Amino acid sequence: MTATYSPIITSLLDNDLYKFTMLQAMLHQFPQTHGVYRFRCRNNKDTAYPLANIKKDLEQQLDSLCELRFLPDELDYLRGLRFMRSDFVDYLELFKLKRRFITVSIDEKGRLSIDIEGPMIQAMFFEVFVLAIVNELYFNALSDDSVIVEGQRRLDEKVALLHQYAAEQKKEDRNTPPFIVADFGTRRRFSKRWQAHVVETLHKAEPKIVGGTSNVYLAKQLGMTPIGTMAHEFMQAFQALDVRLRDSQKAALEAWVHEYRGDLGIALTDVVGMDAFLRDFDLYFAKLFDGLRHDSGDPYIWGDKAVAHYEKLKIDPKTKILTFSDGLDLEKAWELHQYFKNRIRTSFGIGTNLTNDMGITPINIVLKLVECNGQPVAKLSDSPGKTMINNDTYLAYLRQVFEVDEPE
Repeated sequence: MTATYSPIITSLLDNDLYKFTMLQAMLHQFPQTHGVYRFRCRNNKDTAYPLANIKKDLEQQLDSLCELRFLPDELDYLRGLRFMRSDFVDYLELFKLKRRFITVSIDEKGRLSIDIEGPMIQAMFFEVFVLAIVNELYFNALSDDSVIVEGQRRLDEKVALLHQYAAEQKKEDRNTPPFIVADFGTRRRFSKRWQAHVVETLHKAEPKIVGGTSNVYLAKQLGMTPIGTMAHEFMQAFQALDVRLRDSQKAALEAWVHEYRGDLGIALTDVVGMDAFLRDFDLYFAKLFDGLRHDSGDPYIWGDKAVAHYEKLKIDPKTKILTFSDGLDLEKAWELHQYFKNRIRTSFGIGTNLTNDMGITPINIVLKLVECNGQPVAKLSDSPGKTMINNDTYLAYLRQVFEVDEPE
């Protein structure tokens, strides 16, 4: 392959908001925590060519990434977010990713291998950058004018759909919760330029529907709302911190509340599955958090369980919000909104289908925390294929502790 010498990542703001929010909490409360992250392509057999082919270019892109620093106007923007503390932004002023914490290799089966190991206040910040780089390098070799034309055609269809949904919303009672969509597609984007084009196009078309993006750089550039709270790695880390494993979810939620004092109040539910989460999500947390995020399993079953849980706790579900973010497109999001709108507020984070809907099969790549402080960590996803760990003994123990059955 021809080497790509132009840096893909040119700003450290070109990252998802939850990387900043998790980084701040870890820096303030658990700065010495050590993490190990592993890369996986979930659809390796479906790639147009082996990802191993991009190794040389990837190494070069990582070299460039690790030269970046936050610029003064970027730091000013972060200071303007009320949940970002001044001492954390001062830390970011000195921040620079360390190249020694990330290694790229080819494994014994000829597959691309990426390993990150180091302090979590460094290691956790690599993930979205690395996945975006891998995606763009991969699709760069497959892109031509016909691909862009097809991508634009599909984008035009999305704009038409948004106009249709906006018109239908105008017919609703004024008390009906709005249909809200955010871009969650940085890690799976076709390219940086294409993501910016898609987000700007959709935001201009229907700003009341598409008002937010997880990408902090785009939020700054387009005057949109940066969206994000926590990811699985934050809650997984507590499986290896100084709490009982059975109390790890509650400890993670408590640490989040301590850090943000009412801001960023959406809790992630599928680190050990929705049922086990709800056993820990008692009246205290249910009142403190604004709502819940869905990221695996049947979204209708999950949402029904969430509504029933709030009702059981004598909390009016209409005062809470459910954020759906698992494999969505606009049509699925609209259908979910119609199903839940009279019972609870909803919002939707859409990734691949917004930023990489080009007529080419996307690559399903992840970079997950697998060890913390020398101990294995894992998530027991409500979608079995999303579980990622190399230690079956620990996985069985985790299931036992949280009373989660083996998938059928």
